[in-house]
Amino acid sequence: MRLRRLIEALAFIGVSATDSDEVRVRKVSLTLASVVVTTLAVFWVGTYLALGLPVSAAIPFAYQVVSILSLTWFARTKDYRFFRSSQLVLMMLLPFLLQWSLGGYAASSAVSLWALVSALGALFFFSAREAIPSFIVFIGLTVASGLAEPFVSQRAATIPAAITTAFFVLNISGVAVTSYLLLQYAIRARDAAMASSEALLLNVLPKSIAERLKRDSGTIAEHHDAVTVLFADVVDFTPFTERTGPARVVGVLDEIFSAFDNLAERHGLEKIKTIGDAYMVASGLPDPRDDHASAAADMALEMLAEVARLSAALDLGLDIRIGMDSGPVIAGVIGRRRFIYDLWGDTVNTASRMESHGLPGRIQVTEATYQRLREAYRFEDRGEVAIKGKGRLRAYLLLGPLDGPVRR
Repeated sequence: MRLRRLIEALAFIGVSATDSDEVRVRKVSLTLASVVVTTLAVFWVGTYLALGLPVSAAIPFAYQVVSILSLTWFARTKDYRFFRSSQLVLMMLLPFLLQWSLGGYAASSAVSLWALVSALGALFFFSAREAIPSFIVFIGLTVASGLAEPFVSQRAATIPAAITTAFFVLNISGVAVTSYLLLQYAIRARDAAMASSEALLLNVLPKSIAERLKRDSGTIAEHHDAVTVLFADVVDFTPFTERTGPARVVGVLDEIFSAFDNLAERHGLEKIKTIGDAYMVASGLPDPRDDHASAAADMALEMLAEVARLSAALDLGLDIRIGMDSGPVIAGVIGRRRFIYDLWGDTVNTASRMESHGLPGRIQVTEATYQRLREAYRFEDRGEVAIKGKGRLRAYLLLGPLDGPVRR
């Protein structure tokens, strides 16, 4: 536990409270990488000193000193740009300097491979464009090392074959493991970001529409012949907001609409939007279904029950009105920056009127919806109801399924 706390303390030495999650992850990752490499450099320093190679030992030792100073400065100033640049420059140059001091690729066991970590790390710690110069420098130094090999190899250090082989294994496996961990981390971060973006996209668009929008940024508009649209509105919610604090108002709506979201998902309906204290959902789109009216009816009945449960549990004294209509609609995506999947047509307008001219705690439906449901559900005939902008329309109150309890 002490070791873990020490590692965590070191990892977060440069993190500020104002850092974003992305910056925090990058700071912690680079700090840990720097601490690990600085610690491992002790092995190189000790080995080369034991072999009587003070110049070669001085190079990783110099890295340790500069790296510790850089980490100290980073801990005090939180200056990530300087820390990032200094660490990647050190990791790029010192492996090549060490290789040249030892006498080339063979004598150094290709220690310059460690510079590849800097080139790959730049992709993670900088942007893709900013990382290009680092990779170009790595290629340039590699080519220069190849050209200089005939000259530096003439003064190659005398190192036992066993140690040379061990260093080959260490360098190759060390670089491979470090590069793999960087790529693994980057891929995991990318996948997490994509999953988060996908979840946010699916919060505002149906899955099939979201897939189309990702493939084609053009206009998405469809005609659906048979859809049931449902509107629900919290009765007397405006007076409730006037006597209730903002946090409770938002909390109550969140409780109610979250419950509706769960019901929509369970019944396979598509939530279209919320407008103030009104909730709009549709059945039968974007994928058609023959039972669109009964699916909407089942959800409407459960919505009444859920609001009654929440009202009692939260001591609200609230109720809802629900209106439904079935028929053709036009559906599409509008907007570019904050787009929305929306519906248009007489079916939408009539469903909204059924709600606004309905009764608290009741589900009012049109003749069209009634005809689709009358063989499986109980209804109360309200006769013709005066509907603003529509004249007199015959309306029915949905009471429940024929084989279930009656809702009044």
